Parts: sequence; structure tokens; C-alpha cells
Amino acid sequence: MAPQISPSILSADFARLAEDVERIADSADWVHVDVMDNHFVPNLTLGLPVVRALLKHSRLPLDCHLMIEDPDRWAPEYAEAGAKSVTIHAEAAKAPIRTLRAIRAAGARAGLGINPATPVDGFEDLLGEVDMLLLMTVEPGFGGQKFLDVVLPKVRRARELIKGRDLPVWLQVDGGVSAETIERCAEAGADVFVAGNAVYGADDPVEAIRNLRAQAEDATAKANW
Repeated sequence: MAPQISPSILSADFARLAEDVERIADSADWVHVDVMDNHFVPNLTLGLPVVRALLKHSRLPLDCHLMIEDPDRWAPEYAEAGAKSVTIHAEAAKAPIRTLRAIRAAGARAGLGINPATPVDGFEDLLGEVDMLLLMTVEPGFGGQKFLDVVLPKVRRARELIKGRDLPVWLQVDGGVSAETIERCAEAGADVFVAGNAVYGADDPVEAIRNLRAQAEDATAKANW
């Protein structure tokens, strides 16, 4: 699969979200929406009402990343609202299989997120239930953090597990993805890249996305996975 870029609006201007989403509409693949509840992570951001409002204005599909407690209750509602990808965290879900299936049944791609310290091998048997595996490359909760290189071996391991089971599962990385790190992520096996500050902190977000995509494509072409 060709690399995909999913800019995170956590780094956008919250007072001008619709405008900032429209700015990237012709260059990005997704709009990444970080939903945080100040319980699962120490930050409070956007919720379902904002997602519903964005859906009325975005020409790009929404990639909703739920960093919340009780995702089993809330995740299906994001899919029912119209989000095209909904990711829950393995550390928070009490009934992940049921919830992942409910997300799919509502018409969205189902994602499973894993924090930096959580081993990926324990979730091998769930790969058949997901459309995307998200590996956090920073501790979840805040944008602008430094990329954690310690996660790269886990990205490689995740790619091996996906390839070994011959599954069409996307492998997303989220956190500290930039021009300095995206090639290492792509070489390790990632194919969907969440970038916040690297896009919205740039003078030209559209050009930033194009450059990130080109770097990821070059690195993927050279990779042996």
C-alpha cells in the first residue's frame, strides 16, 4: 500500500478547525482527530459534538483516535456519526473484540492503538479483528513530543506479524513524526503516518504533506519488508 498521511488537528488552530481542515483537503489522505478525556490521558481535547460538526465541513475522511476511558461505550457512536476510521486503545478497552466489530458494523475501519510500553505480541490474535494497528511513538496525551526511537523495533515486529498472517492491516505511527523521523518509520514497516506539528507548524502545510509523503514513499521503496 502507498504511504498515507493523516495530519493531526491537535496541532491546528482550534478556533479555525474547519478552515485548517480545508487547507489540507487536496494533499492529505485523512484528518486525524485526537479525542482525549483527561482520564485515560492527562489532556482534554475534542469530543463527539466537534467530530459531528467537522464531518459537515471536511472533504477528507476523519480518522478518530480515541484516547479515552470506556471506549467500548463511545467508539461505535463515532463510527455511526460518520467517521471512517475509529481507533480504540488496547489498554482501555474491556471488550475489544466486541467493540472492534461494532465499529466495523457501523461502517468504519476499526483500529487498535498500543502505547509505547505495551508489547505488540500480546495482540497478535486480534489482528484479524482490526483494519489498522496504531503504534504510539510518544506517550499519548500531548502534541509536540520528541519521537521515541525505542518503538521502532516494535514497528518492525508488528509488520512481521501482519505479513506473517497475510492480513490487509494498515500500520499507523503517531507521535513525533516529522521530516527527521518519517523515513525510519517507513523503513520499519509503517504505512500510515500521523503528523501534527510537522504539518500545522509549517509555513506551508500542503508542501509539508507533499514532502513527508515523498520521504515515506522513497523509504518504503528501499525497505525489504
